[in-house]
Amino acid sequence: MDERGPLTGEPLALDLVNTRPAGPDGRRTDLIATPELLAAWLSLEADRLPAEARGSATAADLAALHAVRADTGAVVDALLEGAAPPRAALAGLNAAQRAAPPVRELHRDGTGVRAVTCRTGPAGAVLAAVFAEAAVDLVTGPGAAGIKRCEAEGCVMLFLPAHPRRRWCSPARCGNRARVARYYRRHRAAQAGSEPS
Repeated sequence: MDERGPLTGEPLALDLVNTRPAGPDGRRTDLIATPELLAAWLSLEADRLPAEARGSATAADLAALHAVRADTGAVVDALLEGAAPPRAALAGLNAAQRAAPPVRELHRDGTGVRAVTCRTGPAGAVLAAVFAEAAVDLVTGPGAAGIKRCEAEGCVMLFLPAHPRRRWCSPARCGNRARVARYYRRHRAAQAGSEPS
């Protein structure tokens, strides 16, 4: 995995929040800062998105998704700190869902009828609603209490561990870096202890 690339594979809402990683200098980078970057990131998430949330990305789509990302991040941060989520963030996620609510449409299926849930509206509103709903599912679901922040120094990534001993956002991204740093600390300490006085 490219350390500068997006971290994917976590719940959809966490993948969105994780599009703002911190660099080595501690400053955050926006991995979906432009419509082109957003389109590339959405292609990585395509198999988890409904058809109406895929497609071209515009500046309006970007603004709507950035707002959902900020609101999701604020709610998750509050949960991690054991604090009440900000009302404005909750209101923002609710508003994003209302802008393109899910509708059960009827479709003919051979000789029968089936219902398909979809969203209608402007592409940016649909995209924001899909991610806002993913955030609601995450923070109200059983996994909410298990969300963790990566323990690697300087990393701000969030994850939902499948294993209780998981400490890093990714073994390739931070796990290896932490293990190498630990090895060098031990190696330097052993060398310092073996030097003649």
